[in-house]
Amino acid sequence: MTVRFAILGAGRIGQVHAAAIASVPGAALIAISDPVEQAAARVRDAFGADIRSIDAIADADDVDAVVICTPTDTHADLIERFTGAGKAVFCEKPVDLDLARVKACLAHVERVAGILMVGFQRRFDPDFNALKSAIDAGRIGAVEMVTLTSRDPGPPPVDYIARSGGIFRDMMIHDFDVARWVLGEEVAYVMAAASNLVDPAIGAAGDFDSANVILTTASGKQAVITNSRRAAYGYDQRIEVHGSLGSVSAENTHMARIEIADRDGYHRPPLLDFFMSRYTAAYAAEIAAFVHCVTTGAPVPTTGHDGLMALALAEAALRSVAEGRRVAIGELI
Repeated sequence: MTVRFAILGAGRIGQVHAAAIASVPGAALIAISDPVEQAAARVRDAFGADIRSIDAIADADDVDAVVICTPTDTHADLIERFTGAGKAVFCEKPVDLDLARVKACLAHVERVAGILMVGFQRRFDPDFNALKSAIDAGRIGAVEMVTLTSRDPGPPPVDYIARSGGIFRDMMIHDFDVARWVLGEEVAYVMAAASNLVDPAIGAAGDFDSANVILTTASGKQAVITNSRRAAYGYDQRIEVHGSLGSVSAENTHMARIEIADRDGYHRPPLLDFFMSRYTAAYAAEIAAFVHCVTTGAPVPTTGHDGLMALALAEAALRSVAEGRRVAIGELI
């Protein structure tokens, strides 16, 4: 069976998913929808999809699944509409910026027995997946401490900051999901600190550009997350997991896997420049996993509940910064 896709939203992430669908056996891109005609035409010309309205896609008999890449404040409504129309739904994170709205959306999906997968592509990165497999195989014993580093090469436009939900809900939400995945148990407490060190305009827009968070589980396991909107040396993405028998780490990905030694020292090529290149394989593996679930009925690996819990951690971090205290997740969920 070939899963026939439509993509809602032809911006940067929509184009990433179009390329991923094109690379996955058993997936075909049928339609693209975007109010910006030029953006939709780029996807049409590159991948051969029809340009259609959202209404036409909802009613289409030749579309089995949709990938939602529209602005965050449209996600929940579109999830409800398309699961109600019998389409399988893959939605970019987050489902919504409001926890109550996310809960209502997930309740709707459950009522209609819909398929919903939330986009947390880092779980599908080959190196991160190998790290998790080593943990699951018992190579490092019981997980005790996790360190996650995520730093972007530079900040996004300020108008994006204002609509995205901010550093915790938009950027660190990926790290919150990875932390839950690697820790193997839910987080009980969140302590956060955040500053504006990169761009004063980000602070003026009500957000932060530099943040650190400590997550603690009920059993005492800890995860430390550090995020920055600036890394002069490239896209910095690392994980280290310390366990009772050892540790496992996933290091940064460079443009080439070589090292040059000369009289001036040791030199390596630059890091990959941003998420589109760093996570190309992860996006393809993510869509392949979704196709497998649609065709076999297997449960999706990144669920609406995963999206809810990652957002709850983001909300707890915001509350922690605002109130200067450790926040219990039980206060929010």
